[in-house]
Amino acid sequence: MKLYCSTRSPYVRKVLVVAHEAGLLSRIELERVVTGVIKINEDLMGINPLNKIPTLITDDGFSLFDSRVICEYLDSLSVKRRLFPADSKTRFHALRNMSLGDGLTDLMMSRLMESLRPAERQSIPHRDAYVTKCNAALAALEAQAPQLNHEAPTIGEIAIASALAFADFRFATDNWRHGRETLAVWFAQISERASMKETAHVDQY
Repeated sequence: MKLYCSTRSPYVRKVLVVAHEAGLLSRIELERVVTGVIKINEDLMGINPLNKIPTLITDDGFSLFDSRVICEYLDSLSVKRRLFPADSKTRFHALRNMSLGDGLTDLMMSRLMESLRPAERQSIPHRDAYVTKCNAALAALEAQAPQLNHEAPTIGEIAIASALAFADFRFATDNWRHGRETLAVWFAQISERASMKETAHVDQY
């Protein structure tokens, strides 16, 4: 398999954590690409018309995107335990957590994109709304942190951990841990997993 990726992308990070947890990392060739909201990568667009990463080419040549689809595909090939639970109640709990983690990541990405615009074109109302929503998501995560699992994480916990890692990577000065001690402890615990340690962000193209 081949994964089109970037060491800066939180969505790629989530996929790599899943690949590691599933015991599949050695089967995936990583190809770093440069793309963006206004930067078209013609080679990538040839296999993913959305021009986004991550994009996975399976062993039979089929292209998969976005990160949620790729994660579920890799989980279907897992040689270890499954990250997408089979039991209906447990599964939807994990999917809800995945949506919360991914949603927090989406908000931070929007905030980051806004901050990269020329100062005179940045929207303060948009920026403030992103911050408010991020804080609401973090408050919700703090409330449910006692139920989060770091020893046998599902896709929900992996998405949340990936989001928090991205918060450290791009918004460290926010100090999201302040007032969220339970969530901070859980994140420290899950960050000790090999899958998290070996997929850390690198700020380079």
